[in-house]
Amino acid sequence: MSDIDIRVTGQAGRITFTRTKALNAMSYDMCMAIDAALRAWRTDDAVKIVVIDAEGEKAFCAGGDIAELYATGMKGDFGYGRTFWRDEYRTNALIFEYPKPIISFMQGFTMGGGVGIGCHGSHRVVGETSKIAMPEVGIGLVPDVGGTLMLALAPGRVGEYLGLTAGRLGPDDAIYAGFADHFVPQANWADLIAALETSGDATLVEQAAQPAPEGELRDLQDDIDRHFAGEALGDILTSLQNDEGDFAAKTLKTLNRNSPLSMACTVEMLHRLRGAGLTVRKALDLEYRFTFRAMEKGDFLEGIRAQIIDKDRNPHWQYADQNVPSTAVSQMLQPLGTDALTFEED
Repeated sequence: MSDIDIRVTGQAGRITFTRTKALNAMSYDMCMAIDAALRAWRTDDAVKIVVIDAEGEKAFCAGGDIAELYATGMKGDFGYGRTFWRDEYRTNALIFEYPKPIISFMQGFTMGGGVGIGCHGSHRVVGETSKIAMPEVGIGLVPDVGGTLMLALAPGRVGEYLGLTAGRLGPDDAIYAGFADHFVPQANWADLIAALETSGDATLVEQAAQPAPEGELRDLQDDIDRHFAGEALGDILTSLQNDEGDFAAKTLKTLNRNSPLSMACTVEMLHRLRGAGLTVRKALDLEYRFTFRAMEKGDFLEGIRAQIIDKDRNPHWQYADQNVPSTAVSQMLQPLGTDALTFEED
């Protein structure tokens, strides 16, 4: 497949995104190729580790390829999207639960579906240009591909802040928020990958790690915790609206661009997930409840139209006054019954 290079080099299973002109956006076929390789290598004694990287300077993987999702959804065919998300989420769980080290090298943009591939492995490497984000609320979705797991585990209310603002994380902030583990200068990546291929020894990553250039998220923690601790989206908005400071004004401006229904559901999802019973499968199951309904009942198709298709940046969201009733949130997140996400291998 020309969009992705999958091979075994030395003792390493190797996956490289090569779709640079599309910022390595991941198609369904690319995702399924990754899934098949990981399942084959899982029981292959010759493969000690898996290394995932990408060609190009701009992106590791800027997200899922949503053009086909939009095209089918506009025809009233919701089955394609549901199959895409179901199988993608199974791959995300496979990576998270993988019995061998998975090492990802994430330069440039790592967003959406890229997070699902790059941020669930055992050794998640970032460099100087890394920008990790979950921007789904801007297109009428919720943070998915297991992203709600990291958001629920992030310090304080950083999860709500990142999920609602789609904030981009530089290397230090990505490590602080739990989306990455190690900073390695990008000039050292090629030599490190070569050593990993030869040795099959994932501990080389820790040995190569250096302190990351200081980010800004730690300094925002108090403001984030004060404003994003509410039980629902309305509580968060009220708190921000009653604060005349720069942080509140800037944050409100950002939130006003995003789907109110998606933001309200994101808050509820993180509250449900946060706690002792959190697993990646629980997070993916809850995410799939939303994405299963996203085209038919959510703002997804309108969000894609405004941001990607027509590019007018003027989406007509449901609940544009940002007053999202709790019943609407409940309807998007109620169990799917026989359509619920499963993790059996077909």
